[in-house]
Amino acid sequence: MNSSTINPQDSLRISFAPLSLEEVYNLADDPANGAIALMSGTVRQQTEGKAVRYLEYQGYEPMALEIFRQIAATIRQQWTDTNRVVIHHRTGRLQIGEISVLVAVGCPHRAEAFAACRYGIDTLKHNAPIWKKEFWSDGSSTWVSIGACEENTVRL
Repeated sequence: MNSSTINPQDSLRISFAPLSLEEVYNLADDPANGAIALMSGTVRQQTEGKAVRYLEYQGYEPMALEIFRQIAATIRQQWTDTNRVVIHHRTGRLQIGEISVLVAVGCPHRAEAFAACRYGIDTLKHNAPIWKKEFWSDGSSTWVSIGACEENTVRL
């Protein structure tokens, strides 16, 4: 599959609008699925001991969507029974508790769904041109490339 081609069963999106768990789950659902693995990244109230007021996400949308397409294509190559891939990321100002990213993968079996979903979010975080600005309770702020986040440190 050419990386610029999207499988018609997949949904890849960047949006200013709030993301919907129900919508993403429904987009990942398929009668052939035995499992849907869904990862939801949310804005947390504290990072490395500092109180967060809110986050602002920006991204280079054409390139980010191409990265999403590459992720979906790789998932389909590596886990060949994959039925659906959904990757939605939000931009703009997000408050504590709001969803910033949703990745869902529907497969016949749970092991491949989990593995593919983890690959999807980890690769997105390291490769997508998406940045967040953390606004701290002390009035300071810091820009962070999502790719700069450590694998075991969830910063979304």
